[in-house]
Amino acid sequence: MRQRIMISAGKDLFESFFSRDHQARLTRLFDWEMDGARSASPGFNRKLAVANALITTWDSPRFDDKSLDIAPKLRMIAHCGGEVKSRFASPLFDQLTITNAAGPMAFATAELGAALVLYCARNIDHYREELRKSSNRIYKQAHAHGTTEYIVGREVAMIGFGRIGRALVDLLRGFDLRWSVYDPFAPRSLARDYPIAFRELNPLLRRADLLVLTAALTERTRGMLSPKTLALMPDGATIINIARGGLIDLSALTVEVRRKRLRCALDVSDPLEPLPVNHPLRNLAGSIVTPHIAGSGRHVRAEIADTVINDLEKFFKGKRVQNRVSRSMLERMT
Repeated sequence: MRQRIMISAGKDLFESFFSRDHQARLTRLFDWEMDGARSASPGFNRKLAVANALITTWDSPRFDDKSLDIAPKLRMIAHCGGEVKSRFASPLFDQLTITNAAGPMAFATAELGAALVLYCARNIDHYREELRKSSNRIYKQAHAHGTTEYIVGREVAMIGFGRIGRALVDLLRGFDLRWSVYDPFAPRSLARDYPIAFRELNPLLRRADLLVLTAALTERTRGMLSPKTLALMPDGATIINIARGGLIDLSALTVEVRRKRLRCALDVSDPLEPLPVNHPLRNLAGSIVTPHIAGSGRHVRAEIADTVINDLEKFFKGKRVQNRVSRSMLERMT
């Protein structure tokens, strides 16, 4: 008997993940149908009631611990993305096989991190702003006094050393960087394979001229860059956030950037995302904001689709899936 797969996505979002080849593969393997509802409408629930598996996206409804009452045949959920903790009630992780597809997004996110590290380390945004002025004074200053920005051999601070952090260090190995890392959960043995030194948070912040955030957002890490901890950072330091917006107190960061004491490069923001069009960080000197693009590439979505279909096929052939998320993993996940 062919398994029935429900795909929780609108047409445009679905097609941004699943190419014609992906759709043909789904058709060979399963009976499938889509539903683009963002809440559990009666029509959505009727389709879910007969589904053996569910593919979710970031537009899918949240599933609580009573969802299985209307989906008695459901055995697996495969999520197109990394973040599953807030999408599915924790008991569901014991009752179903729930997978994610964080791998493809991690390398792409690290790629954006590498671009921002290089861009910020050389202070390119400052020079671009100077050249927008009706003056060539910046040429004279650079000629007479030289510039102070560099990247090769620098120390860079990082909070979080999971999949994204490790990929970022690997991408930038050619620059001979020295990494100071705060991550109380990362195995200390990683220092044998990566050019890193583990430090406690406050000492790390006090010497962090360039700080990259790659940590998960948990109750422990939410708001960890608060007015108090931001004040520890050196004047002129730059914060790069390619992880979760909730790691930073956005109001406190805005104050520091407005004062020109700190700079930032943010791909994420919390609690305001999208960042309102009149928010100061969209226009302040010393602030770079990108619209949550780190893992949004179409090539990344194609890899996510491969990952999702591979795990579905393995599951229904009785094989072990590659990307199962267990309930015990949730505490350390975003």
